[in-house]
Amino acid sequence: MGIAKFVFYKIMGWRIDGAFDPKVKKAVIIVVPHTSWHDFYIGLFIRRITKVQINYIAKKELFKWPFGWYFKWTGGAALDRTPGQNKVEAIAEIFEKKDEFRLSLAPEGTRKKVEEWKTGFYYIAMKANVPIICVPFDWGKKIVTINEPFYPTGDLNADMVQLRKYFDGVVGKEPELS
Repeated sequence: MGIAKFVFYKIMGWRIDGAFDPKVKKAVIIVVPHTSWHDFYIGLFIRRITKVQINYIAKKELFKWPFGWYFKWTGGAALDRTPGQNKVEAIAEIFEKKDEFRLSLAPEGTRKKVEEWKTGFYYIAMKANVPIICVPFDWGKKIVTINEPFYPTGDLNADMVQLRKYFDGVVGKEPELS
């Protein structure tokens, strides 16, 4: 057993249910609830243990010296966040340029409690023509669940109802923010 598995399973007491379909090389992975910075290293453990390339986007300024190498190594892709740009288009272009790209993000858009998710992830999946994979990080049960790919239909309201069901009852690291 590798060090990542030992720490994740034995020391931290987590488990993983499900697996990423190896045939799905491009997808938007939504992780909910995102209530703490601790979610980042849980994601890194998942990436390491499953041996699946999982990416994220961050402002391009983070990819400069001295830490740029770290963000690239952990799956980061630089995004120019200059105002006035179409972020959905820019991210869809990243998908287009890569043979393999699984973009992980939190649809809440913050670590604070929200009533509604931001919809950018949905429009990115539609524009890039990729599925959405729902991955709850349940800190209450210490389970990461990797669900089957969900293919958006273009009916945002109906699809959001379906997507939210994957996260019913899931508790974040900070339960009051879930």
